[in-house]
Amino acid sequence: MIKQSLKQYAEFLEEQIEYLYDTDPCAYDIVYDACRYSLLLGGKRIRPFLLNRFYKLCGGMDDLSLHFEVAIECIHTYSLIHDDLPCMDNDDMRRGKPSCHKRFGESFALLAGDALLTSAFELASYTSDINSKNVLAAISELAGYAGIDGMIGGQAIDLLYENKSADVEILKQICSLKTGALIRAACRIGCILAGASKEEVAASDDYAKCLGLAFQIVDDILDEIGDAKKLGKPIHSDKESNKSTFVSLFGIEKCKEMVIELTEQAKQALEIFGEDADEFKSLADFLCYRDY
Repeated sequence: MIKQSLKQYAEFLEEQIEYLYDTDPCAYDIVYDACRYSLLLGGKRIRPFLLNRFYKLCGGMDDLSLHFEVAIECIHTYSLIHDDLPCMDNDDMRRGKPSCHKRFGESFALLAGDALLTSAFELASYTSDINSKNVLAAISELAGYAGIDGMIGGQAIDLLYENKSADVEILKQICSLKTGALIRAACRIGCILAGASKEEVAASDDYAKCLGLAFQIVDDILDEIGDAKKLGKPIHSDKESNKSTFVSLFGIEKCKEMVIELTEQAKQALEIFGEDADEFKSLADFLCYRDY
């Protein structure tokens, strides 16, 4: 059920992306091509899905949050483009296809990432028919969680600990920022745009924090024992880069136990919403046991 919902939503979102990035020919088409290429490489679309569903859970009408949904996917995609660059993680493959810099060159991949980051805020600002104070608050959330004290901070710590041993607190900090920040932003923004209460926003945030940490631990597990074809990228990259991971600290079995515990905590965080949150609980279970 949840896999079908994710699939249908991904198809809908990709139609919107194609529409929004269907531009007239220009002298710098290559940057648009690189943006479209990376945005449409596939993926689970978890972040915009969470934003969409929390917006509706908290009483949001129709698809008025759409521009924010595309915006958060733009920011996520820009981060992947830059992560794959030789100066960062130096990955040649992304979702089974050449990374943006392998397809378009490093310079244009860098520009595509920059373009997606800035266009995200342009798109978000186009949001209409939602209370302007809520839109402004949501834009602030997006900037904060994507910025230096959010995702960028996590990327910085990750780089600083290359070829160094990181303890569990450092790993949690990297995860909460690099992976978890945009997941938290998605959940919180969906609530904020719908005019949710402080208690509802806090509940969505607690859910997102557990979900984000579990998500990263599963990624660490899959990098160790996953199927490269399903993942669309080589495995053992963390070990080859001499990175500390949850698996290197705790082992596979303990990590699986941690993921199950975090998944249960995520589901418990949503009790304030009652049965209306069942889809979010199904999503948490799906992410817990995923193999890609």
